[in-house]
Amino acid sequence: MTTFALIGAGPGLGLATARLFGTAGHSIALIARNTEKLASLTAELAGDGIEARGFAADVLDIESLTAALYTAGTSLGTVEILQYSPVPRADFMQPVLDTSADDLDAPLAFSVKGPVTAVNAVLPGMRELGRGTLLFVNGSSAVRPNPNVAGTSVAFAAESAYARMLHDTLAPQNIHVAQLIVPGAIRPDAEHNSPDALARRLYDIHRERDSFRHYSEPLPD
Repeated sequence: MTTFALIGAGPGLGLATARLFGTAGHSIALIARNTEKLASLTAELAGDGIEARGFAADVLDIESLTAALYTAGTSLGTVEILQYSPVPRADFMQPVLDTSADDLDAPLAFSVKGPVTAVNAVLPGMRELGRGTLLFVNGSSAVRPNPNVAGTSVAFAAESAYARMLHDTLAPQNIHVAQLIVPGAIRPDAEHNSPDALARRLYDIHRERDSFRHYSEPLPD
C-alpha cells in the first residue's frame, strides 16, 4: 500500500480528498499544525475504514515538515501522492502598497520553501516506486495577480513557477506534477468548488496525468 500525504489537512477540501484517495486504497498521512484537529480527522476517516495517521508539522518549519513526511513514508508506506494545499494566513494578504520586503518572508517560505521541502522529502520514494504525483492547489492570484493580496500573489506565482519546472523535469521519470487553480471560495454548496467536487477533480488529475495547470471553473472576467 502506498500513501497519500496531505499537507494542510482540514475538515473541508483536505478531508474530502483524503477520504477519496483512502477509498481508492491508499493509506493517508494528514499533516497540519493542530494535533486536536488531526485526531478528529483521523478518527473520522477510521470510521470509514480508511487507514490514516496525523503528523503535526508547520510548513514554515523545514525540519518538522521533513520529519513528518519521513515518518509517514516509513510507517504507512511510500508516499506516492503528495498534495500541497495549506491555507495561507490572513496577514499574507495585504494591499501591495502596504507590503514591505519583510512582509514577503513568511508568504514565500509558506509557498516556496514549504513545497521545496516537501518535494525533496518524498521524491526519493517516488523514484523507487517508479511513479508519483505532486498536486498543488492555489487560488486565482497564482495566475492573475491581485493588488489587494500582494503577499499571496507574489508567493503563489513563485510556487507556480517551481511546480511548472517540476512538471517538465519529472515527467520522463513517470512523476506527474499538476496545479489546480480554484477561483473564489471553497463552499459546500458550490457546483465546481465544493470540497467533494474538488476532491474528485484532484483524483482525476492524478489518474489522467495529462497537463500541468487545471482550473476548477473559469476565471471570472
